[in-house]
Amino acid sequence: MSYWQDKVVLVTGGSSGLGRVIARAMIDVGAKVAIAGLEPEAVARAADELGPAALGVHADITRQEDVDRLFDAALDRFGRLDALVNNAGRTHRGKVLDTTPDVFRQWMELNFLATVRCTRAAVPHLLKRRGHVVNIGSLAAKSAARWVGAYPATKFAVAAYSQQLRLELGPEGLHVLLVCPGPVARKDERLYPLAGLEDVPERARRPGAGVRTKAIPPEWLAGAILRACERRQPELVVPGRARLLFALAQLWPRLGDWLVLRQT
Repeated sequence: MSYWQDKVVLVTGGSSGLGRVIARAMIDVGAKVAIAGLEPEAVARAADELGPAALGVHADITRQEDVDRLFDAALDRFGRLDALVNNAGRTHRGKVLDTTPDVFRQWMELNFLATVRCTRAAVPHLLKRRGHVVNIGSLAAKSAARWVGAYPATKFAVAAYSQQLRLELGPEGLHVLLVCPGPVARKDERLYPLAGLEDVPERARRPGAGVRTKAIPPEWLAGAILRACERRQPELVVPGRARLLFALAQLWPRLGDWLVLRQT
């Protein structure tokens, strides 16, 4: 029997992209899944396509009242919670000095503080079942790059928060997995808007901000996340060779900066 059989998983940002693929993978191995998304029609459509094991909840997780309603709905429907996947988030483009404090605040709300809100709501239920918190970070959670505005700061915060959770709640049975992937493959290679970014190179507007690595198939990444949870790994970095860059950058920051400039 699958490890995930009859377990209940809540996935934020689960109506599209990687979140939807993770939800599908969970259902395929026997789990029941609540997905949260910002657009009501997209959430309803995704839940319908995922089938009877899925619950769709329209929620803006930057609002505490929506987070409370989301968890109430999931617990009312399924009666338990075994895993939370903090997947919702957005990337950003722009020069760092052109990125205002208000923009930093906006991206921090979605990419970091929403993760804090959802985790605080989930943990009392997860501790009862030695459950899992999966935080979707980025390679940018380990190493910053040029022309990505507020994004690395928000993902560095997710990485630090994940470590704090592991240190404080790991001994109580909570498993925390930080996922740091490179660019995830999409059906369309969307370019981020150029308006106001005329002096930002076009390559930096592509997924991954120009990082020289192959796009990751989302189905493969979802499977790797499930396996990492079963093994209770603390981190999943894809591609794995990026860990060498991160280690070198910690030991020799000047070398790390040089490598980042070469690889992006």
